[in-house]
Amino acid sequence: MDVHVTQSTVRGTTRAPPSKSYTHRALLAAGYSDGATVESPLVSADTTATARAVTAFGGAVDPASATDIGDAEALVVDGFGGRPEVPDDVIDCANSGTTMRLVTAASALADGTTVLTGDGSLRSRPQGPLLEALVDLGVRAESTRRNGQAPLVISGPLAGGEVAIPGDVSSQYVTALLMAGAVTDDGIEIDLTTPLKSAPYVDITLELLAEFGIEAEPIGTESDGAAGAEGFSVPGGQSYAPAGGSYTVPGDFSSISYLVAAGAVAAESGEVVRIEGAKPSAQGDSAIVDIAERMGAEIDWDREAGVITVARSDLSGIEVDVGDTPDLLPTVAALGAVADGETRIVNCEHVRYKETDRVSAMAEELETLGAETVEEPDVLTIRGSESDLVGATVDGRADHRIVMSLAVAALVADGTTTIRGGEHVDVSFPDFFDAMADLGMAVERGSADE
Repeated sequence: MDVHVTQSTVRGTTRAPPSKSYTHRALLAAGYSDGATVESPLVSADTTATARAVTAFGGAVDPASATDIGDAEALVVDGFGGRPEVPDDVIDCANSGTTMRLVTAASALADGTTVLTGDGSLRSRPQGPLLEALVDLGVRAESTRRNGQAPLVISGPLAGGEVAIPGDVSSQYVTALLMAGAVTDDGIEIDLTTPLKSAPYVDITLELLAEFGIEAEPIGTESDGAAGAEGFSVPGGQSYAPAGGSYTVPGDFSSISYLVAAGAVAAESGEVVRIEGAKPSAQGDSAIVDIAERMGAEIDWDREAGVITVARSDLSGIEVDVGDTPDLLPTVAALGAVADGETRIVNCEHVRYKETDRVSAMAEELETLGAETVEEPDVLTIRGSESDLVGATVDGRADHRIVMSLAVAALVADGTTTIRGGEHVDVSFPDFFDAMADLGMAVERGSADE
């Protein structure tokens, strides 16, 4: 689907969608339990893939139909009690890397063989370190193409043990092993062979596990968080059970980042964009508030009320390290294209292994709009002072975060910008263009077959 965004201003109040990261983990945690309710979930293409996996393992998610689930204010999960059944069919993780990695470890608990696959993009993403870790733990875990990529074949059961794994490829490997390890007989102790990147995403996991009554902790750090940890430990024989039988998903700061950016570059003069649902949590992407402020945005975050207000401001380029916040790279790149001076996004090589190579995608698509960019293996530089954004046709790369970030840039590009693949916002923020239209974005959507 093509989406056409014409230069426009925004103002008014909107609400952040629920967190995709928390929803994935909550659905699977509820699956590991005897049953639990997930309140205020994000229902998107990605999280629906995780719900399907829970069902494939012998659980159930109500409402179950794709038609009804999209409007659900809560999902009632009948869990499989920590012992997943061998699925009747292949598990299709669609485009969701989080689903595949979390479900790969869950599959290892089943006493039999599970096959996982996904779409073309997902089948190109690295799973090798997680497969190797499971093999070291005594599980058959292999890529059918012997390249560390899906389709994957996993045969358990997993008893637990000690394992070494790199920390600089994907924090989701750690999350997957911690979540599965809690219900093994022996528990799992993880030794990190390289420093952990995206540590806040492991903090999200530790926070959610605690909410479900699961004990897990970092090793080799004086803090309670994942940053600087040498490894992680989760005892076995535990049971997932949230207090009161339910868990409420917080707002999503990755999605909030596009709303903040839109306000900072295109809020109507004298007006603000007000974002509700921004309660503090372990999400590293809440760093977008500090990043926008450092760039010169007039921004305020009432943490107690969970409300962010942002006004259009004259922005200046800064250096941003996205080692712990990879999902913010597209948003920061869009801000950099509008800001004066240079914006340097550093420590970003791992961002190349997402739904697409997001470093190259943002460099190339922003250049199509008239931005000056310099791409290096681990650095993306946007020269805002040399950029003059003009509407053009750009490719969303079948990546929700690229689509939404380009839409932010399109707000200030002269004329109309056409974004290919606009439907991919369904992955994390299905109502994105509706929310932006309500704020004043001039947007038209083509037919689904465009």
